[in-house]
Amino acid sequence: MKVRFLYFGGCPNAEPTLTLLKETLAAEVPDTDLECQEINAGEEAVRYGFLGSPTIQIDGLDIEKERRKDPPFYGCRIYRTTQGSSGIPAKAMIIEAIVEASQARHVFP
Repeated sequence: MKVRFLYFGGCPNAEPTLTLLKETLAAEVPDTDLECQEINAGEEAVRYGFLGSPTIQIDGLDIEKERRKDPPFYGCRIYRTTQGSSGIPAKAMIIEAIVEASQARHVFP
């Protein structure tokens, strides 16, 4: 499983999201490689499929299913959670994406 954390410098939600991601990975899928990539311009946003800072991708897919077809965006990210809009994704959203990636690996090794 490949996990990528994308952000831009100065994002106030990057550090709390990265902390949440690391804690969730340690509990759910220990020994998973985590790549952190700073996005510095709009062309990098396009190259990485960046949907705003912070973005989490698992096996190349954004954790927020509903937004996977959205165009790349260089700006602040807002997640839609059961608690309302937030700059930090819900832990459940990360876990759901981990489960989805794990199931896909069993179907397509």
